[in-house]
Amino acid sequence: MYIAGRNCPNFRVLSDFRKDHGEFFRACFKQTVELAMALGLVSLGHVSLDGSKFKANSSKHKAMSYGRLKEKEQELCEEIEALTRQADAQDEEEDRAYQERTGYELPDDLRDKQQRLKKVREMKQKLEAREAELRPGQEIEDKKQISFADPEARIMKDKGDFEYAYNAQISVDGKSQVIVGQHVSQQANDSQEVAPALDEVEETSGRLPEKLSLDNGYYSGKNLQEVSDRQVEAYIATDRGEKRGKGDLDASKRHLVKADFRYDEEQDGFHCPGGQMLRLKTARRTGHRVYQGDIEECRSCPYYRRCCRSKSGAARTITSDGKEPLRRAMNERMSQPEGRAIYVRRKTIVEPVFGQIKNSGFRGFGVRGREKVAGEFSLVCVAHNLKKIIFAALRGEVCPEFGKQAVWA
Repeated sequence: MYIAGRNCPNFRVLSDFRKDHGEFFRACFKQTVELAMALGLVSLGHVSLDGSKFKANSSKHKAMSYGRLKEKEQELCEEIEALTRQADAQDEEEDRAYQERTGYELPDDLRDKQQRLKKVREMKQKLEAREAELRPGQEIEDKKQISFADPEARIMKDKGDFEYAYNAQISVDGKSQVIVGQHVSQQANDSQEVAPALDEVEETSGRLPEKLSLDNGYYSGKNLQEVSDRQVEAYIATDRGEKRGKGDLDASKRHLVKADFRYDEEQDGFHCPGGQMLRLKTARRTGHRVYQGDIEECRSCPYYRRCCRSKSGAARTITSDGKEPLRRAMNERMSQPEGRAIYVRRKTIVEPVFGQIKNSGFRGFGVRGREKVAGEFSLVCVAHNLKKIIFAALRGEVCPEFGKQAVWA
């Protein structure tokens, strides 16, 4: 009320301000990062990236699958056609009886069904456009869903339950837990989030981090290629199959994993412990590649029972995304004590920040649509960064006196 000159704005004014000023909130977030850097609270020496799913302003009960949309469209078309025939017959009967030629407005039930049909077709077109962008040339599965309340939200699994949500990503600096980059994704997993995350960090701070730590959700060929191209020293937790088991392979009874197979870049194949070469069988446009051995050689191999576990009796296969050299390099880095020591800090850098945000009361979005959601999350990150700056000043870690930190003045 002080800022508003003792005027008391109602809830709609505050709500509209939040919905209509997304760009302003993003600009404010960038300013908080610049302020934290000027105060020495950000070093970009070690940045950790993580994502968390926040519920969208929609219910899974306000959604419909592609198969159900097609059924509903057909059902409504048939009902409208039946009602139209009924109305025409009634008009003809009244015309004959009363010679009434002026006509009437559409019956309420017919108008209602036409409006519902219009909405169903609109959602069906949006779902088809979305799938065409995500999976060009592929047939749409009937189970694919779209929300009527927020068509841009995606169904995501979080803590064992499925809800419409957005995947919020934050890049946190290791010095004072200041968020130096943030964006909102519609992807349910993190396999493509490194590129936009690094773009955001570079946009807000002017440069890339020296070290970047990420959990196993980011362990994908696309993300590995991204950090390699940008020459960022990354530490990404690798899959279990990428790590060798403990003990000597011949002496132990463990099952063979992908790490037990040596990739040959020149021949584009995998050498198995038994001496066989698994050669490329299929390669898709998405980059997914499958390598397979010869079943006769597999059956005569001493590792057969510990290697070939197909119920159909097929030869051993290895899947890849064409980034094996990068995967092996990351696996080697994460196997070193220094790499593990750097990665273990991730838990104390980024994970507590999401806890702080949620404990402050933010657990779901109040607006709809990706652009508005992105603006609201920027506002959340602004609040977090301002808290970090203020608490650092109260603890005496930064000095707001004029001349020492002119930016504070």
